[in-house]
Amino acid sequence: KHAMTHARWISCILILLALYGAASGKVYQKCPLARALDGLQISSRSFISNWVCLINAESGADTSKKTVVNAEWSNYGIFQISSKTWCREGRKGGHCNMQCEDFLNDDLADDVECAKIIFNRGGGFAAWKGWVNKCKQKTLPDLTSCWN
Repeated sequence: KHAMTHARWISCILILLALYGAASGKVYQKCPLARALDGLQISSRSFISNWVCLINAESGADTSKKTVVNAEWSNYGIFQISSKTWCREGRKGGHCNMQCEDFLNDDLADDVECAKIIFNRGGGFAAWKGWVNKCKQKTLPDLTSCWN
């Protein structure tokens, strides 16, 4: 009987860990992030260090990051995309015509698609305060070793 209780306890913990793993996002390291962005053709390679810096400044490269700005809007995902302008909560909408919650998973394709729209319509990298404060005219991450 004691062994059965022990086994149930372990199964419970494993189920909770699996659920947490499924719900939580991914935190990218520098090179895997650079290669993922390059693979999704976010920009020419010469600009990817700016994107990596921006992402680290905005979200710490955490795909599941959601920041509540105020009662009206929040910022979502690795690029901290705002529900005020670019996406809508619970439905597709905004200038990217996407649902904000879709930016909280590990699939970066939709995030990159929206980030390109923000870049093109919002004044380039300057559309992100994190880039302005932590990357503009500063030393960018060295990605040389990432392309080998």
